[in-house]
Amino acid sequence: WGPQMVDIAIKAVKKIILKRGEYTEVDIKRYIRIEKIPGGDLNDCIVLDGVMFNKDVTHSKMRRRIVNPRVLLLDCPLEYKKGESQTNVEIMNEEDFNSLLRQEEEYIENMCASIVAFKPDIVITEKGVSDLAQHYFLKAGITAFRRIRKTDNNRIARATGATVVNRPDEIQESDIGTGCGLFEVRKIGDEYFSFLEECTDAKACTILLRGGSKDVLNEIERNLQDAMQVVRNVVFDPRMLPGGGATEMAISVAILKSMDEVEGISKWSYAAIGNALEVIPRTLAQNCGASVIRLLTDLRTKHTLPNFGGSTWGVNGTTGEIADMKNLSIWEPYCVKTQTLKTAIESACMILRIDDVVSGTRKKKAEGQNA
Repeated sequence: WGPQMVDIAIKAVKKIILKRGEYTEVDIKRYIRIEKIPGGDLNDCIVLDGVMFNKDVTHSKMRRRIVNPRVLLLDCPLEYKKGESQTNVEIMNEEDFNSLLRQEEEYIENMCASIVAFKPDIVITEKGVSDLAQHYFLKAGITAFRRIRKTDNNRIARATGATVVNRPDEIQESDIGTGCGLFEVRKIGDEYFSFLEECTDAKACTILLRGGSKDVLNEIERNLQDAMQVVRNVVFDPRMLPGGGATEMAISVAILKSMDEVEGISKWSYAAIGNALEVIPRTLAQNCGASVIRLLTDLRTKHTLPNFGGSTWGVNGTTGEIADMKNLSIWEPYCVKTQTLKTAIESACMILRIDDVVSGTRKKKAEGQNA
């Protein structure tokens, strides 16, 4: 299932790329959700042209399939607002109690009327929806969802083109999302899932993973997260370098070659860095059970060919032989390689500084004892 997961990762990351002038935004954590549902086959794993969430409609008679729905997203409760402070009400007769109930009903009715005026097909809120509000929505033919997570609401907003509104009286026509082509509630296993699919320009998506067990799905999710991060790096910087230790060996050979031009004690630092970079191909050779000394000698010979003729040769981790990474299509992002080298240099500098401090304190102690 490796190639299939790679295709899913590329497709998902491509969907959420958003360009704002010279700035490119690829927010995997916020706008790609991986939904794991045990059961089914690995071939059923797909990237939706939209989003899905684990919710059913609030009322059983509400519509469960709508073509080209108008979606309204809210961040407020559709129920009577309870007082923040404790209030005592003295009721003298039965009519006073009825007037209090009527006030609550009128408040909810006015709230629902302001929503129904914009003729949405789906209303999704992050807070609660009262029974009376459900009744008014059902009469108007509106499907309602309640207690949606904030992250899911943001994804729905990106997928459908809607805007999350904080108060019903602030709704505008531009806040209604019309980018969704199909809404449907489906039962998968024992749970109901709501799908907003066939979105015209969805900048958020859901990856639906199916598999035999939760352990299998968790393993697939970890690999998929790594694959998406690699695709994200390539989107920001499309430059690639050969893998299999070819890049490290090429840098090592170049540094050792330039060592001859340096005089004095400085040349030994070149030698140390050149030998240190060979640790990557050496480790690859050890992991695949090859003859390390012979393989590294052959690889070093390849990299000393004129005009950088063997600079793309590295270690084939499957066969334990040297091979041209260009033919095997093994590439690594340029930004990852550069960051690895920067981190290694900074770590070495930090260790040397600590060593200087420790050796300095020991020297002072020794001088104090001698005195």
